[in-house]
Amino acid sequence: MGPSWGQHPGHWGFPALTEPSASPAAGLGIFEVRRVLDASGCSMLAPLQTGAARFSSYLLSRARKVLGSHLFSPCGVPEFCSISTRKLAAHGFGASMAAMVSFPPQRYHYFLVLDFEATCDKPQIHPQEIIEFPILKLNGRTMEIESTFHMYVQPVVHPQLTPFCTELTGIIQAMVDGQPSLQQVLERVDEWMAKEGLLDPNVKSIFVTCGDWDLKVMLPGQCQYLGLPVADYFKQWINLKKAYSFAMGCWPKNGLLDMNKGLSLQHIGRPHSGIDDCKNIANIMKTLAYRGFIFKQTSKPF
Repeated sequence: MGPSWGQHPGHWGFPALTEPSASPAAGLGIFEVRRVLDASGCSMLAPLQTGAARFSSYLLSRARKVLGSHLFSPCGVPEFCSISTRKLAAHGFGASMAAMVSFPPQRYHYFLVLDFEATCDKPQIHPQEIIEFPILKLNGRTMEIESTFHMYVQPVVHPQLTPFCTELTGIIQAMVDGQPSLQQVLERVDEWMAKEGLLDPNVKSIFVTCGDWDLKVMLPGQCQYLGLPVADYFKQWINLKKAYSFAMGCWPKNGLLDMNKGLSLQHIGRPHSGIDDCKNIANIMKTLAYRGFIFKQTSKPF
């Protein structure tokens, strides 16, 4: 079964224009209206056949009538994009539809990108302990980073980092010695969440991780070992690997490296640096969003 994102009319802001029977099986094309460059470097709007968004032939023809030949022709005037936006809005497509030259609205006000690094060795040590705790606050409308939380954590069960761990993560002993405990870091996270307005019940936010390990295994496992509660906001998340596979039709076996390669993105920083991994996740999310992808929770309720 193909991905179901982008089908709900509310995602695009034009419920009145949606065909009740619209579905992939009904023979509708899969399109994304994007601003692209022609051979001469001029800007143009084009409906591109893609797996990133479902755009019915009916709506496509409506947009074509509104924009006329400009929809498929090079733009020779700098003001074309704003004119096109006004035209779409004036013909009942709504602000979200008119803004499709960027990306459709997401379901969340903020995405909280998280990627733990933990104590490790070969063979694996138990229990593992979080030693790097980074979060990027990503604006769901602009997909830009607005705020950063980043702390290193003092491990207590295995306080000495192994050479394997340092080689893998780039974290040396001096970076964790004397740092706050996990309990103290979790208290700081809660303070940061409050300061950023993320605890407001009217603000919708969700964590995003590269896989399920961070919030399904690592954090609850260590909290259970230490007798610490797990805040409710850590209990739902988006697994970026699943989101990417929905959007691109293939599973990223090598995680961020495969996703960056699949989207022709340059890898940022060092692999297995928590904060650098977060930056890569944010960059991948922004790219998918610009292609029309709507992010949804992938975790199951605890």
